[in-house]
Amino acid sequence: MELAEIINHIEYKDVLNFKNIDIKGISYNSNTIKSHELFVCLKGEHVDGHNFAQSAFEKGAVAIMSEFPLNIEIPQIIVDSTQEKISDLAALFYHNPSYSLNLFGITGTNGKTTVTHLVQKIFEHENKKCALIGTLGYKLNSTSDYLEAKHTTPQAPELQATLSTILNSDISNVAMEVSSHALEQFRVKNCKFKGAAFTNLTQDHLDFHITMENYFKAKAKLFSGLQKGSFAVINKDDKYASKFLSVINNDVDVLTYGVKNECDLSAGDIVFTSRGVSFNCCYKDEKIPIKLMLNGMFSVYNALCAIGVGLKSNIPLKSCIEALEATKSVAGRFEIVHSDPMVIVDYAHTPDGLENILRAARELTPKDAELICLFGCGGDRDATKRPKMGLIAQSLSDKIVVTSDNPRSEDPQQIITDILSGLKLINPKTVFVEPDRKLAIELLKKISTDKDVLIVAGKGHEDYQILKDKTIHFDDREEVQKVFNS
Repeated sequence: MELAEIINHIEYKDVLNFKNIDIKGISYNSNTIKSHELFVCLKGEHVDGHNFAQSAFEKGAVAIMSEFPLNIEIPQIIVDSTQEKISDLAALFYHNPSYSLNLFGITGTNGKTTVTHLVQKIFEHENKKCALIGTLGYKLNSTSDYLEAKHTTPQAPELQATLSTILNSDISNVAMEVSSHALEQFRVKNCKFKGAAFTNLTQDHLDFHITMENYFKAKAKLFSGLQKGSFAVINKDDKYASKFLSVINNDVDVLTYGVKNECDLSAGDIVFTSRGVSFNCCYKDEKIPIKLMLNGMFSVYNALCAIGVGLKSNIPLKSCIEALEATKSVAGRFEIVHSDPMVIVDYAHTPDGLENILRAARELTPKDAELICLFGCGGDRDATKRPKMGLIAQSLSDKIVVTSDNPRSEDPQQIITDILSGLKLINPKTVFVEPDRKLAIELLKKISTDKDVLIVAGKGHEDYQILKDKTIHFDDREEVQKVFNS
């Protein structure tokens, strides 16, 4: 793409050193930039891309997009916000692929990953190709490998490139996790959504959003931006449901789902067993029983959300149910990785998420056995949720093991102290502390019996641990196998 074409389509304040050169790519990372690419000076939470423009130029950048003039003798496009304009630039460079796709955005605090996988299964059951993009990476179909992801929702250049790859692979449907960060940082600004679904909204990311109202407003952008001919699927049981419904335009088709409140799509006669959950799925005049190989009340809500997307995409209820009944758990989401004792690995890292999995695990715990929970909290993240998670774990478990998650730059012991401050009583027979997560899993084996149910929460699918000065390989599932099979 020539620089002149970019200038013709992007709003800017000024252009310096103009020369109509060929732009072969877009980059915001001076370490990975390639020759003949345009470097965008992004301002991040910790670094400012303007400070790396010279390095990008020396490594092959032929043009720069920045928020103020730089002393570099190459073309410079000066804009008000590089964070916003990189989205416009990426969409232009990749020719707006989302406009030729049925793109479904799934947002909420919990459940996004599972719902996108369930949506993919529903479409494939109808022999309709469906890709997904999210926390685990992106994949072109349910049997292909994940390609790595750095964020729940990628930065605009990677996202638009991925959507272009999907379109060029002759795939028409895409289920995508949409994070609040992505919405706030314009990463999905130029994405045209065929539909959007809301799972729930509970405390998370307040280190970034500061207040729950700001968190809601970020999520709400996905729904207020829906256009005529698109649809929204809303969890009617969530306390923020009415606020989300209020921002949706009148010409957008809306489907509500839930268990407690009157809604369009509902679940009744819910029964939990060690093999999964069953319930009657009701929509209009249809009432069809469903048996999932997933467990917990959260799985009922996730299933209803995915079915809602299917129904609004003209897939029959019976077909949606058949697809979900054949679906096993998603990696790191209430994933049973060992039996006798039953050890469950889950990504839960919020108060609501931890409460949900512990309540689901209690349903599987024999009366003469114990429910034991191992968890920690991430560093450099919302610290106010730490004591809340401590209290939830203690209230719903028989024993808890408090350990490290991804401490990042924080002192692991301080994070643990924050968690312990929420406990009612620190009884050494029921509360255990081990900052080393590997040793904590070994301790888990020592304090349990073969009849117990053990939850290892916080990291789920992650195969790494972020420490102060390095990132190491660490996979809860692998560690559990090593410890409990030895």
